Amino acid sequence: MATTSISMRRLFGSTAMTVLFVSLRGSSFASAFCAPASRENLFRLRSGALFSSTTSSDTTFWRSNQDCWRPDVRDVERISFGQPAKKKGTGSRGIPHRLNEDERRSFDQARRQGFLQVTGSAWRSQRRDAPLLNTYRSLSDARGKPAIVLHKLSPTSSGEHEDKLVVDLSPLRFPDEFDAVGEEVKAMIQAEYNLESCVDDVEEGGGADDEGLDIVEASDEDQYETRPIYQLPPFQLEWNVSRQEGKIIGKYLAGIFETIEKSASKSKNQRGVKPGKGRRSGGYGIG
Repeated sequence: MATTSISMRRLFGSTAMTVLFVSLRGSSFASAFCAPASRENLFRLRSGALFSSTTSSDTTFWRSNQDCWRPDVRDVERISFGQPAKKKGTGSRGIPHRLNEDERRSFDQARRQGFLQVTGSAWRSQRRDAPLLNTYRSLSDARGKPAIVLHKLSPTSSGEHEDKLVVDLSPLRFPDEFDAVGEEVKAMIQAEYNLESCVDDVEEGGGADDEGLDIVEASDEDQYETRPIYQLPPFQLEWNVSRQEGKIIGKYLAGIFETIEKSASKSKNQRGVKPGKGRRSGGYGIG
């Protein structure tokens, strides 16, 4: 018996209709099966179409400063292994960048997907900081792209995941354009996914350990020309999202800001890198 099936999906309001046609040899008939699609499937179908249309549309509302100091991608990779960078200023002893095995996998995955996924704040008590976030922000700065991060938070009392999606525009290094770009991004997310940003103010600095790092003010535009990214305050946009929404919108933003590295491969273990506190053996925050 030969069967042929054709699936058609049409969106009517909040219900997706699936129509299945079946033809049998010797006799033919059509049967229509109508079943309401889940909220997650609707979000996936709708966002898939939106992602396709957005990646092919005009996204020239943002730009990055190419005439300023930036680290080299290879140097960012080196300090992530605890090796010294060739370009001075890429890393700092006060800012840890060296990744452990789990962070390395997340870092490599982020390069392929275009956005980083971390558990909670990605804080590592041994380093008293978040090396993975520091390294990914430096990579974004080297490439002149915003840093997109999905923070996977613990489930709420109702058992649902309320994660946080964060976009840091500071690697663009055009502080006078941050507000305009931020408003455009928030408007796009609001229009496409009906989500409002939960933060309106710029988050300056990175925490209590920033003392002595000489972090500049967001209004000091000249410093964006010469300072390393860890001395510049982040300009963050944030959304409260579900786990699925965070991944879908993260992919959507990765398409807009062209953060996906299609040729990125798994990091190879560097030779001569040994645990220890000395500079030659990959010490704390080496750069």
